[in-house]
Amino acid sequence: MRFFHSRPLSLSALLFCSVLTPFLLSGTCRSKKTWPKTFPEEELRKRLTPMQYHVTQEKGTESAFTGKYTDNKEEGTYHCVVCGTPLFTSDKKFDSGSGWPSFFDLINKDSITQTDDFSYGMHRVEITCSQCGAHLGHLFDDGPRPTRKRYCMNSASLNFQSKNSASGGVEPTEGAGQSPSSSKNEAL
Repeated sequence: MRFFHSRPLSLSALLFCSVLTPFLLSGTCRSKKTWPKTFPEEELRKRLTPMQYHVTQEKGTESAFTGKYTDNKEEGTYHCVVCGTPLFTSDKKFDSGSGWPSFFDLINKDSITQTDDFSYGMHRVEITCSQCGAHLGHLFDDGPRPTRKRYCMNSASLNFQSKNSASGGVEPTEGAGQSPSSSKNEAL
């Protein structure tokens, strides 16, 4: 094998390229991890809408300004739509103008996992639920004080529980996080 019409690559260079290439092509540099909470694929496909599944399991992104929680101003808590882990409170939510729900702080720093993401030819920090591994969104360093962080989340990865809700706990529910015009049978 030749590289830029120069001398042949050494064995160590070939090994380096074979290890690095899958990371660059996949976008995210992380190894397969066993999460504390796991769900069979069949269950997730039945329980989640197509958009929720695409976002949380296939690292998809909903279109800007289409998510159910982008403009939500109600008081309450945002949970992972897959496993129900509490992630954010409404008092940490702000209007970033990005088109996705944005938060400047977490309920608990251990509720998410951060991973380098090199997809689309840029470096970002992917945010996943630390309990089930669901893709939630990305973290940026352009948020407001005091943290200067912007947790840019997909509505489809979240389930909101209103402070005024009578229910004490949040279970992942079908259809949560989708805009009212979406349906379970929509094509992606």
